[in-house]
Amino acid sequence: MSELKKNPSALLSQSSGSAIVALNHRQPVAYLIPAETYEAMTSMTEDYELAKLLDERPRDKNQAVSVSLDDL
Repeated sequence: MSELKKNPSALLSQSSGSAIVALNHRQPVAYLIPAETYEAMTSMTEDYELAKLLDERPRDKNQAVSVSLDDL
């Protein structure tokens, strides 16, 4: 924690996009990651959730409602 308090920007630049763990009494209390890394992780998580949803949809065909293109 003391190094993080001194110069957080320097730690981030040294990390090269990797996570930095903040320790308190040798126990992890937080992880600090660059914004680009966080955004990439969030995007991958969203993509995974969408893929999972799309994978489940074919099993739900019995709940599908028929609609004509004219009705749309």
